[in-house]
Amino acid sequence: MSDITELIGKARAGDAQASEHLFASLYGELRRLAAAQLRGDNIMRSTSLVHETWLKLANHGSLEVTDRSHYFAVAGRVMRQIVIDHVRARGALRRGGDVQVASLDTTALQVAGQGRDEDVLALDEALHRLGEVDPELASLVEMRFYAGLELSEISVVIDRSERSLKRDWRRARAFLQREMTLA
Repeated sequence: MSDITELIGKARAGDAQASEHLFASLYGELRRLAAAQLRGDNIMRSTSLVHETWLKLANHGSLEVTDRSHYFAVAGRVMRQIVIDHVRARGALRRGGDVQVASLDTTALQVAGQGRDEDVLALDEALHRLGEVDPELASLVEMRFYAGLELSEISVVIDRSERSLKRDWRRARAFLQREMTLA
C-alpha cells in the first residue's frame, strides 16, 4: 500500500512512468469499482468507464490525492459523474435531442431500461440535496457507495472513528431513502 502512495506522489509531481505504473497497479481495482458502479446495467462498459476515469484523473493537474483510499474516493466521484453524464445524454437522445455522446467506446453505449436511468438520476438528485444539507454525509455516501470503500478505510481517509461513521451512514441512507420515496 505504501508503494501506491509513493506512486501517487510521483505521478502528481509529473512522473509519466509512475503514472503509467500506478494505472497498471490499480487497473483491476478500478475495473471492480466500475463494475459496481454500473451494477450490471448496459449504461456503458466497465472498461470504458475505467479509461474515461483514468483520463480525467491523469489530466487534472491540481489533484491532491494523498493515498490509495483517498484515490479511490476521488475515482468513485469521477465515475459517478461520468455515469450520470451518460444517462443524461441518453435521456436527451430519447427525447429527440441532437446530443452527441463522447466516449472512448461509443459503440458500448446500449439502451438500458428506462427505469434504471430514472433510478440513477433520482439517486444523484437525492445525493445532491444531501450535499446541500450536509456535505460530509454526501461525501461519506460517495466514498462508501460509489468508491466501494469500507467504513474502516473511510475512517483513515477522513480521520474519524468508525463508530461515528456507522451512525452517519445510517443517517445518510435514511435521508436518501426518504428523498427518493418523495421523488
